[in-house]
Amino acid sequence: MRVAELSRRTGVSVASIKYYLREGLLPPGERTSPNQASYGEDHVRRLRLVRALIDVGGLSVVGTRDVLAAIDDDGVSLHQALGRAQDAVMARVEPTPSDDAAERAEKTVAELVARRGWAVTHGNPGRRAAVDVLATLERLGGERVAGLLDVYAEAMEAVARHEVTAVVDPGDRERSVERVAVGIVLGGALVAALRGMAEESASARLLAPGPAAAEDPG
Repeated sequence: MRVAELSRRTGVSVASIKYYLREGLLPPGERTSPNQASYGEDHVRRLRLVRALIDVGGLSVVGTRDVLAAIDDDGVSLHQALGRAQDAVMARVEPTPSDDAAERAEKTVAELVARRGWAVTHGNPGRRAAVDVLATLERLGGERVAGLLDVYAEAMEAVARHEVTAVVDPGDRERSVERVAVGIVLGGALVAALRGMAEESASARLLAPGPAAAEDPG
């Protein structure tokens, strides 16, 4: 198919498709003439994946390229692919300040990891993010939220166990890597969405009992 048909099939504009080709997010089509190329079903699948990672998962172009590289690299194990996807999702623009709050947060996270028996490296992006969040909460007086650390950990432990089990298929390495990477990105977006719904429901039940709880807060 030509690029115009690829655009119609996927709902992605021709301009965006050409941009993704330039950025290496979409492999080039098969040249049929100096100014024409033909695209196949693999391009349809990859383009939909790119849009999902960027539009739904909220990844940057650079982060999306890293995730796709992990999917395409036969030398990357499922475990490594998960780490690459986490790095892309949790990319940090600037490091947070190093102060007493950060040191206490580092200790708190280390104690959590040990307490729960997690096999987590010091370079894990989630570990770094947790330290940043806890340190920021302390600076802002958010001790009550920080006090929910084990509640969050227990919930995420259950989610992660089911999530990883669901996406791994030892007999299909390529699809498993893709599902692991996409699951990390879109699964995180789904968790955030469900959390928002659950928080509204909990708030309505706690703060606005009765008929008012069913009203649209907006």
